[in-house]
Amino acid sequence: MDVLEFIAINLFNEVSILIGAITAIGLLLQRKPVEDVVGGAIRATIGIIILFIGVDVFVAGLASFQAIVASAVGLDPPSSNNTLDEFLGTHGSDVALVITLGFVVHLVLVRVLKTRYVYLTGHLLFWMAVVITASLVQVFGELDRWQLVLVGSAVAGCYWTVQPLFIAPMMRRVISSDDWGYGHTSSSVAWLSGRLAPLVGDPQKHDVEQVRLPKRLSFFKDVTVSTAVVIGLIMLVGLAFADGGVVDEQAAAYDPEINPWVWGVVAALRFAAGIAILLYGVRMFLAEIVPAFTGISEKAIPGSRPALDAPTIFPVAPSAVMLGFVSTTATFLVLMGVFAAAGWFVLVPPMIMLFFVGAGAAVFGNAFGGWRGATLAGVVTGISLAFGQWLGWSLLSDTAPELATLADPDWYLVILLLLGLGELFSGFGDNAVLLVGLVVVVIFGVWTWLLKRLQRRDDETLAESEAEPEPEPEPSDEEASRER
Repeated sequence: MDVLEFIAINLFNEVSILIGAITAIGLLLQRKPVEDVVGGAIRATIGIIILFIGVDVFVAGLASFQAIVASAVGLDPPSSNNTLDEFLGTHGSDVALVITLGFVVHLVLVRVLKTRYVYLTGHLLFWMAVVITASLVQVFGELDRWQLVLVGSAVAGCYWTVQPLFIAPMMRRVISSDDWGYGHTSSSVAWLSGRLAPLVGDPQKHDVEQVRLPKRLSFFKDVTVSTAVVIGLIMLVGLAFADGGVVDEQAAAYDPEINPWVWGVVAALRFAAGIAILLYGVRMFLAEIVPAFTGISEKAIPGSRPALDAPTIFPVAPSAVMLGFVSTTATFLVLMGVFAAAGWFVLVPPMIMLFFVGAGAAVFGNAFGGWRGATLAGVVTGISLAFGQWLGWSLLSDTAPELATLADPDWYLVILLLLGLGELFSGFGDNAVLLVGLVVVVIFGVWTWLLKRLQRRDDETLAESEAEPEPEPEPSDEEASRER
C-alpha cells in the first residue's frame, strides 16, 4: 500500500518526473548513447517545469481575475454538506490506489487492444481518479476498499484508453500528423466544437491565423500583445465595479504599495508573459518526448503514441487560443448573470478551466471552421461549464462538491454516467457497484471496438490515396503537334 501511494504521489502527480522517465525509457529502448539519454530526459523534464512555471504565473493572474469578477457581480459560492479537503482526508489513499492500478489497466488495454495512445497527462490522472472515487462514494456510500478500488481502477483505465482514441481523427487534422494524441478531459467539447465548426465557417477561408487586420490593429497578430491588451481591458472594467476592499486585498498580495489600477495592468502583462513561457516549455518538451517515444512504440507497446495535455496544441493556433478564452469567458459571464437573475444557482467563474478548456476547444474549432469555429467553440465551452457546474454541485453534494467548480466537461459526463448507473442498479444490494463497473467496461469495450474499426477504415483509405499514382500531365499543344 505504501509503495503504491508513493508511486501515485511522486510519479503520476509529478508530471515533470513522469515525462522525464518516459523519455529516458524511450531513448534507452532505442539504444541511444548515455549522453543522449541523460540530455533528452533532462531537457524534457525542464520543458515541463518551464511549462508549469508559465502556468503558475498566469494562474495567479486568473485567481485574482476570478476574485475581481466575483466581487464585481456580487456573488458568493454556494454552500455544501462536505468539502473536497474532507473527502481527500478520508479517501486520499483510495484515490492513490485507483491512479496506480488504473494506469496499469490502461497500459494493458493499450497493449492488448492496440488502441495506440498512452495517456501521459499526469495531473489529470489524479483528478479523474478523484472524480471517479467521489462519484462511486456519492452513489453507493462507504464501500469496501477492494470494491471501490477495483471498480474505480477499471473505470479510470477504460476512460484513459478510449478518450484519446475517439478524438484521434480530429487531432490528426489539428496538428497535421499523428505524432501525439490529445489527452485531456476537455475532449468532449473539443470534439463537439470540431463537429459544429464547419456549419459556421471554412477552415481555409476563415483561418484565425490568416485574418487580415487594419494596419493600426496589426499588433493583435502577436498573441502575447493581444493577450495583454484583452486581459488588461477586462481587468480594468472589473476593477471599476468590484468592491474596493477586495481590490485592495488582491493588489496588496502582489505589492502593498502599488496602486490598484497599476496592479491591474501589471496582472494582465504577467498573464501574457505566463502564456509565452508556457508555449516555450511546450515546444521544448515536445521536441524530446515525441522522438523518444519511438522506442516505446517499437519495443514495449507497438504502434503507440503519447497522449498529451491541451497546451501541446496551443502553438498550432495561438490566436485561436486567445479567441477561445475570450469567447468562453464572455459566454460564462452572461450565463452567470442569467442564473443569478433566475435564482437557479450561484455560478463561480472557473478561470483556469475557462482558459484551458476554451482554448483547446477553440484550436479544434479553428481547424474545422476558422475563427468562426473558434468563437463557437468558446460558446459551447462556456455553456457546458456553466450548466455542468450547476448540475455537478448538487450531484456531489455529500462528497466533494467543489469538484464541480474545478471540472472539465468530461468530468461531468463521467459523474452522470456513474451516478445514473448507480441509481439504475441500486436495488442489487452489495453487488450493485460491481455491476456498475461491469457495465462501464462493456460500454467502453464496445465503443473501443467501433472506434478501432473506424480507425482501420481511415488508415486503409489513407493508404489507398497515397498508393494511387499521380496522373501524367497532358501534353501541350506544341508537344502534341510534334508527336503527330
